[in-house]
Amino acid sequence: MNEPINDRVVVVTGAGGGFGQLISQKCAALGAKVVCADINDEGLEQTVAAITNAGGHAVSQNTDVASYSDMQRLAKKAVDEFGAIDVMVNNAGTMPLAFFSDHAAAMDAWSRCIDINIKGVLHGIAAVYDQMIKQGRGHVVNISSIYGNFPVEGAGVYGASKSAVNFLSDSLRVEAQGRIKVTIVRPTGVPATGLAGSVINAEASVGIMGQKTETVLMKYEEIMSGQAPAETMDKEDIAYFSLDPDSLTDQVVYAINQPWGVSIAEVTVRASGEGFVL
Repeated sequence: MNEPINDRVVVVTGAGGGFGQLISQKCAALGAKVVCADINDEGLEQTVAAITNAGGHAVSQNTDVASYSDMQRLAKKAVDEFGAIDVMVNNAGTMPLAFFSDHAAAMDAWSRCIDINIKGVLHGIAAVYDQMIKQGRGHVVNISSIYGNFPVEGAGVYGASKSAVNFLSDSLRVEAQGRIKVTIVRPTGVPATGLAGSVINAEASVGIMGQKTETVLMKYEEIMSGQAPAETMDKEDIAYFSLDPDSLTDQVVYAINQPWGVSIAEVTVRASGEGFVL
């Protein structure tokens, strides 16, 4: 293979499903050696099986990103198995959208969000930092969100967690330039990943829709009822409305699949016809 990603060792958190599973499979298909991490053992088994059955290389490690010791063990696993850590994808995340008035129902989920979305990324950076510096090169990819772009109602905690991801990422980039590349990925809404299952109050999504709320909700109703115009469901059409997971993860893998001297510092991936305002 002539792809730059070929033979790179890529560690992916949240690899038991959603974005993480797709990123792992797509990296492996291009020749990367993938270390898959998640708290979901069944999902991990499925991810690794799909990769190895297709002729790729992957191992798994049960990992809670909120635990720094778990993340240290994950980094050790990568080095023990493949001798290096070239890329760390801090993908694991949760999205407990809720208003502050929902605090009684949301507090535990908010605390877990801080543990996963902020501490998890910090732990991921710290766990691989020394190894990457020792190697003389590395790449950290942090999955953020358009919610981290600006504060809105309904996403105070989630948006703050993704803003923190941006801050951690840029701080690392400045500190480690010429030794560690850093990429921030800001996805738009991608309903098919299942991340919406962590939302506490569905009405709290109003912040991402703003003045487009009525239009967006109407289009989602059309999709749910099977009445959506064909062009809004066709990613070859400029009116494509709801981004699919494959299209997002293709851009994540593209950012990884670059020569060591080329760094895609940040990328926002949207459906061209979406109605989100952030």
